[in-house]
Amino acid sequence: MSAVTMSRAVRRRWWWTLWSLLAVLATGITAYFVPPYLVGGTTVPGLDMSIPGYYVSLVFHAVPAGTALLVGPWQFVPRLRARFPRALRITGRVYLISVVAAAMAAAYSSAVTPSGPTLQVAFFGLIVAWLYTAAKAYRTIRRREVQLHRIWMVRNYAFTFAAVTLRLYQLAGLQLMGVMPSLEYRDVYASSAWLSLLGNVLVAEYFIVQRTLAPLARRRSAEPDEALPRQAEALSQQ
Repeated sequence: MSAVTMSRAVRRRWWWTLWSLLAVLATGITAYFVPPYLVGGTTVPGLDMSIPGYYVSLVFHAVPAGTALLVGPWQFVPRLRARFPRALRITGRVYLISVVAAAMAAAYSSAVTPSGPTLQVAFFGLIVAWLYTAAKAYRTIRRREVQLHRIWMVRNYAFTFAAVTLRLYQLAGLQLMGVMPSLEYRDVYASSAWLSLLGNVLVAEYFIVQRTLAPLARRRSAEPDEALPRQAEALSQQ
């Protein structure tokens, strides 16, 4: 096996490992955090039922957001795109509709959240970026710009996946609260929101560079070298 073949095999193995982790975390977070909103929200920490429409907006956010979390990972599997293009187009539409619905509901819940302006700014930034990347993903696929569409979908799912990383950071913050009594839950929540937003952006851009832009650059740099033998052969035949 050549070094190039081994390198491709290692990259493929890493890709499937990370994809599996992504899918498992998305499924687990959806299964654990969405159902409590559907049964009254009494077990949701920090939920203030006295704010008009707050709980309802969270329900209308949680259901489509959970749907987008579950559907999203399957859009990135090349074999599924090749074998079931029609099904992937349908689930892609479901995903984008879910993102728009979840973002619109989140706009209200973010406006009335009692957790403070720091969290509100983070959530509104996430909502704007979520809707913007969804619009770019839709527009590029309508223009049949498939490569650009995939890039914008990666960025958009990074914001969708913020629901997962937010909870993971929150769990870490709750552990810190056990050893730092001065740390308040509001601070943990706001910090987790900002970390999930900025951290996911960095990971998405790294993934785009490594999985999309770098291979294209390698192929383009190799094209002149591959063309030289063909040009020499053509000249020898003249």
